[in-house]
Amino acid sequence: MKEKLIREVQHGLLGVLDQRQQEMLKSVLLRCLDGYTLTEEIKQEDNSNNYRYLDMFVSSKRVEGCSEKTVDYYTATIKRLLDTVKKDIRDIMTDDIRTYLSEYQEQHGSSKVTMDNMRRIFSSFFSWLEDEDYIVKSPVRRIHKVKTTKVIKETFTDENMEVLRDTCSEIRNLAMIELLASAGIRVGELVLLNRADIDFNERSCIVLGKGDKEREVYFDARTKLHLQAYLHERTDDNPALIVSLKAPFNRLTIGGVEKAVRKLGEQAQISKVYPHKFRRTLATVAIDKGMPIEQVQNLLGHKNINTTMQYAMVNTANVKNSHRKIIG
Repeated sequence: MKEKLIREVQHGLLGVLDQRQQEMLKSVLLRCLDGYTLTEEIKQEDNSNNYRYLDMFVSSKRVEGCSEKTVDYYTATIKRLLDTVKKDIRDIMTDDIRTYLSEYQEQHGSSKVTMDNMRRIFSSFFSWLEDEDYIVKSPVRRIHKVKTTKVIKETFTDENMEVLRDTCSEIRNLAMIELLASAGIRVGELVLLNRADIDFNERSCIVLGKGDKEREVYFDARTKLHLQAYLHERTDDNPALIVSLKAPFNRLTIGGVEKAVRKLGEQAQISKVYPHKFRRTLATVAIDKGMPIEQVQNLLGHKNINTTMQYAMVNTANVKNSHRKIIG
C-alpha cells in the first residue's frame, strides 16, 4: 500500500522532478511513512485508461512506419498482459510481468525466442509510457534479455540450386526462384511486384519492404533472361509480375508462392525448400565473397545490422584461410 501511495505521488510530480529528484522523494516518503500502517478501501478497479494508453502507443508505432501486421502483433501481446494482470498501468510492477511471462511459457510451452519477443514488446510499451511521462519508471528495465540458443539455419548449396533449376517444368517457377535467389527479396515483396517495376536495362527493381519503405534491389543476367522469357510467353494483361498458371491468371499470393516452391522442393527431393531460404542464402554468399555487411544490410532492407548478421553464416574454411594469411 505504501509503495502504491508513493508511486501516485511520484506520478503527480512527473515533468516537475527529474529522475534523481524522484528517487530522493521516494526515499523521503519511505522514511516518513516508516512505522505507519496504511489501509485501502476496497473498490472495483477501473482500468479503462490502460487501453487508452495502448491505443496511443499503437498510433505512435504506425507513425514510426510499422506495418499493420507488426502493429496487430504488438496490440494482441500487450492486451493479453493487461487482461491478465488486471492492474492500472501505473501499478504494474516488475514481478507482475515476470510472473506473467513465467506462467505464459509454462502454459503454452513457448520457445525462448517467443518469450524474448514478448519481453521486447513489453519493454517498448513501458519505455514509451515512461518517455511520455505516463509512468515514473518502466517495470521492464530489470527484466533482462532471454538467452536463446543460436541455431545455424540451412542455406542452399550450388548443387541444390542447379537441381531446383533442372526440376522446373514451368518457366514461371524458374523465373520466380531465380529472382528470389539473386535479388534476395522477401516473398511479400515478390508478390507486390508489377511488370512495370522491372528495369531490364539496369537489372533492378524497386520493392516495397517492411514499414512501406521502398528500396532498389538487383538481379543477375540469368534472372533477366528467364524473366523476359516468362513475360514473353504470357497472354494475360494482368500488371502483376508473377501470376497463377491457369486462367484467370490472378496475381500470385504469398501462400501461392510458398506452395509452388515447396512442391518444387518435393519434386527435386530437397528438404526444407521455402522462399525465405533463398534470401538467407544470398546474404550468406554475399558476405562470404566479401561484400561489406553494411551493403548487405542495405540490399536486404534491414533496419538493424544485427538482423543482417543473423542471416549470414561465415564460411569456416574462409576464416581458416584468412587466419593463416593475416595472422599465421
